[in-house]
Amino acid sequence: MNITIVHYNIIPVTHYGGTERVIWYLGKELSLLGHNVTYLVEKGSQCNFATIKNIDHSVNIWAQIPENTDVIHFQHQPGDIERAKHPYVVTMHGNANKDAFIDNNTVFVSKNHAERYSASTYVYNGLDWDDYLNPTFSKENYFHFLAKAAWRIKNVKGAINVVKKAKNGHLKVLGGDRFNFKMGMRFTLTPKASFYGMVGGKEKNQLLNKSKGLIFPVLWHEPFGLAIIESLYYGCPVFATPYGSLNELINKDVGYLSNNRKELTHAIKNIGNYSQKSCNEYAIENFNAKKMALSYIEVYHKVANGNLLHTQKPKIKNIQTKKFLDWFE
Repeated sequence: MNITIVHYNIIPVTHYGGTERVIWYLGKELSLLGHNVTYLVEKGSQCNFATIKNIDHSVNIWAQIPENTDVIHFQHQPGDIERAKHPYVVTMHGNANKDAFIDNNTVFVSKNHAERYSASTYVYNGLDWDDYLNPTFSKENYFHFLAKAAWRIKNVKGAINVVKKAKNGHLKVLGGDRFNFKMGMRFTLTPKASFYGMVGGKEKNQLLNKSKGLIFPVLWHEPFGLAIIESLYYGCPVFATPYGSLNELINKDVGYLSNNRKELTHAIKNIGNYSQKSCNEYAIENFNAKKMALSYIEVYHKVANGNLLHTQKPKIKNIQTKKFLDWFE
C-alpha cells in the first residue's frame, strides 16, 4: 500500500513529542513490512526510510496528498471532508471534552478511550524497543515521574507526596522544573524531589533504567500514556490512579492503581513484590511497533475497501465537568 501520514510537526523528535515518536515507529515498521510511506509534515523533517513532503500552509491539506496514495493517516481531525479523494483514517491522540461529533474514521489509542466516545476502533501505541537501552535491572534508590509537570492534571504534587510519605527513596521529576514561571510563579521546595526539565533521548532513558518505579497519579482520563510503557520496558512497575487507559494497561503483576495517596504509598513500600523482568517482558510483548503497525494495516484495509470504521459519528458520552478527577490525600 501507499500510505501518507499527515502531522503538523517536525520528525523525528529528539526530546518530548509522543505523537511524533509513535508515527515515526509506525512508518518505519510499515516500511519494513513492504509498504510505501510518505510523511506530509512540517519543514525541517528528515527520514531515511520514507518520503518526506513538507506541508504548504497556503494550500488546502487535501490538495497536497500524493495522487498515488491508497490511504491517508491523519493525526488530527481534518476539515473539508468533502474534498477527500482518498480513503483516510484519523488517530485521536488526546481527549476532546466537548459535545461535538468527530469523524467516522477515527481510531482511538485504547479501548477505554474509544468507549468514552461511544466508539470501538482502537490501536495501542507501540515503540521500537531496539532504539532503547538494554534494561540493566540494577536500580538506584529513587522513583520517577514522567509527564509535563506544568499540567496540573498530571499531579506532580501528588507524586511527590506519595514518595515523601513512603520514606524509601527520592523522586526524579522528568518533564518539569522546580521553578514554574508559566503557571503563576510556582516553586516546589521539597528536597525529596529533583527536577530534570523536559529531558529526552539518552539522558531520559538512563534515568528510567535506574529508577525503581513510575509514580503516575494523573487526575484525568489518560488516553494511553507512553510514559507507562517506556517505564515498564525498563523494569519499572507503575503506581498510578485508575483513570482512562490505566485500568486497561496495568495489571496486578506490573503495578498498582489507586486514587488514594496512602494506598499508593503503601504499595511502593512493597515494591519488592514486583518483578522487573516481568514488567519488561509485558511491555515488549504488548506494546511494540510491529504489533501497532499490523493493527493499523487492518484498519487501512477496511477504509480502502470503502467501509467506515464507525457507522455513527463518535461523540463523548459524558462531558467532564470537574476540572480534576478525585485524589485523596
